[in-house]
Amino acid sequence: MDMSVKLVYYGVSALALMAGQPVLAQDSDGAEGDGPIAEKSTDVNSAVDAIDSVIVVTGTKGLNVEDVQDVPLAVTAFGSAQLDALQTRNLQSLTYSVPNVALDDVGTTKGVANFSIRGLGINSSIPSIDPTVGVFVDGMYLGINQGVLLDVFDLESVEVLRGPQGILFGRNTTGGAVLINTRRPPDEFEVRGKIAAESGLKGSGGNYYAMASVGGPVIPDVLNAKLVAYYNRDDGWFENYLGGPGLEGQAQVIGGTVALLQNLGFPIAVNQPDALENFGKSKTFILRPSFEVTAIDDVQILLRYEHGQTKGDGPQIQNHPGANDIPNIFYSADRNTFDFSVNTDGFFDNSWDQLIGEVRWDLGPNTAITSITGWRQFESDTRGDLDGTPFFLFHADLLTDQDQFSQELRLNTRLGEAVELTLGGYYFDQSIFYNERREILGGYLYFNGGGRQEQSTVGIFGQADISLTDALSVNLGLRYTHEEKDVVISTLILNTTQCDVRIPGSCSEDFADSKSWKNLTPKVGLTWEVNPDLNTYASWTRGVRSGGYNFRNSGLSIAPGPFDEETVDSFEAGFKAQPGRATINAAVFVTKIEDMQREINLPDPLTGVVQVIRNTADATIFGFEVEGRFRISNSLVVTADLGYLDGDYDVVRFDLTNDGIIDDADTALEIPRLSPWTYGLGLIHSLDVSNTILMNSRMSFSHRDRAFYTDNNAGYLNSFDALDASISLDFGKITATAYAKNLLNEVNHGGDTQLPATLGFGAGGSLTKGRVFGLELQAAF
Repeated sequence: MDMSVKLVYYGVSALALMAGQPVLAQDSDGAEGDGPIAEKSTDVNSAVDAIDSVIVVTGTKGLNVEDVQDVPLAVTAFGSAQLDALQTRNLQSLTYSVPNVALDDVGTTKGVANFSIRGLGINSSIPSIDPTVGVFVDGMYLGINQGVLLDVFDLESVEVLRGPQGILFGRNTTGGAVLINTRRPPDEFEVRGKIAAESGLKGSGGNYYAMASVGGPVIPDVLNAKLVAYYNRDDGWFENYLGGPGLEGQAQVIGGTVALLQNLGFPIAVNQPDALENFGKSKTFILRPSFEVTAIDDVQILLRYEHGQTKGDGPQIQNHPGANDIPNIFYSADRNTFDFSVNTDGFFDNSWDQLIGEVRWDLGPNTAITSITGWRQFESDTRGDLDGTPFFLFHADLLTDQDQFSQELRLNTRLGEAVELTLGGYYFDQSIFYNERREILGGYLYFNGGGRQEQSTVGIFGQADISLTDALSVNLGLRYTHEEKDVVISTLILNTTQCDVRIPGSCSEDFADSKSWKNLTPKVGLTWEVNPDLNTYASWTRGVRSGGYNFRNSGLSIAPGPFDEETVDSFEAGFKAQPGRATINAAVFVTKIEDMQREINLPDPLTGVVQVIRNTADATIFGFEVEGRFRISNSLVVTADLGYLDGDYDVVRFDLTNDGIIDDADTALEIPRLSPWTYGLGLIHSLDVSNTILMNSRMSFSHRDRAFYTDNNAGYLNSFDALDASISLDFGKITATAYAKNLLNEVNHGGDTQLPATLGFGAGGSLTKGRVFGLELQAAF
């Protein structure tokens, strides 16, 4: 859509939002209590107050929760009222709400996060790779990037921390961290519910949500409890163009090619459906009971359990030209449309169980001990058509079985008035099984492989916040980490019949190894409170991404590892200001990456795609980000954000162009997952319709530049303009909302992996949904 049309959208929307009389501000979404476990929020009916409210964060792991404006790091936080106002369904819903952040789903397997922050991200769905961005649920680190982008609900807050988090968190992360905090059981009886229905309208099926929570004191002053249930049924947004548009124009060459392959003995078949159908169907069910013991003085015990299941169609893979503009001879779509054609619906079937126990013991007003124990089991079984054509060229089945346990013990204490100490230890243990089956050319070629891994991590950390004066303080931190991984890997090309890596001896088991890593990650920071409305800070932080092994090893000449750790040094300076009725936060940073870990995806004539994981280069990324919130009146808030990234390779150690030599052509390539510009603008308006009815209106526009996907820059991710809007009527206990997402119907992909000439060239990328309209009804009693 051209700029003139966008300006019309803005003009009409602004007039609609600012019409009417102003409404007085209500109570903000604040917090009470002595620490993170005691955090509570109040209901906020005004969307203006929700967006402009005080948000507390847990990311500093201090003695008490803190206002996000007082935290000396780049963090964007969303409270429960803000998440409701944004109709947040999963983490990907927030991907365009934070500068220099992409919370994307890889798409080839449902719920797999390929998150990127400040240009540091990954391009893979295999669980043996540690993500650059760590995800933590109620303090528990999620050990793999699968099962991360599933539905979220009943949340207290989401915090997005940008930059390496190498001190306080359970696992080192080089890009950043995303913290998900669920609501605890209430002190008084409470019932909440929400139902929603949405669709892309013409040619799209419905998508239905129902969620409810009931909680309160079970035994007064002894035990509070809550039960939350969530259900989603998606009838499929996409039309499955099996043999769709443009196929007729390619019929002659396709027919000749298919006939030739069939004559050579390849069992190629064309799927001929009777009619078009909705694609992308899924069902999700989640149950989450939680319990809080309140009977013991100075001790808070919180237990959260969650069981979830989700299943549905496989990925909606679109075959389209990559940066080389070479179309697939069998089927090729325009990458800026939602056209696609697959030979099989495929499927995904995910299930998980997790248990998180948190205990906080207050040893007086200035000391507390916190324990967080976490266990999670996750299973995933998927099948997808990875060639994205109406022919059986490249199908794959992926199976993951993961079990993790973690324990964190933390001491927070104040020494006098000047020093706050955080000391702790962390243990993490994980078992992973991964099995991959590839069927090439109708099953004429069959490959099976994967691996199993046992790993353990031990960390000891400490941080001191020292007040040198009333306005000046220094932050010193240090973490020691020791990690060990033991693997048995079965190379894909060595297993041409069905086998299962979970069964010892079933597959080739041609590679077995064990390796350990240890490192120290320091942090030095300085904070200067210029005045009560202006804080400035500067810091140097080191983060380390764990070394490891490649479960997707597909060639005899390619060793599956080990690859070494990735080290990131981040130099950052910023300020947080609240001039008048505005909030302005800004940061500038330089990130130095040594031994950059990359998942290099290249076309392969035999196995379809080969993945190599190596420490490819050293690089430098420079950037800045600005976020602003401006209270124009009691009834109107304007939000804005801007992010910029510029990155270059300093030294390249791997042949990224795959031309046989390492030269200036490799160094000149762009760093994958790095979008130069991200920016957004939002308007939120509240109108007092009557003494009992409040109307809230919201519109936001966000932009993200195109980014390269593959290391050789042959694949890329589209630029994206997201225009969302909503209008709601609040009747006190009940709120009705109409909303629209992606009004410009922009096309986005989870990836862009190149196919070889044997499969007709082209690039494969999983489509995300386009324009969606929805209705939501929310009640709280």
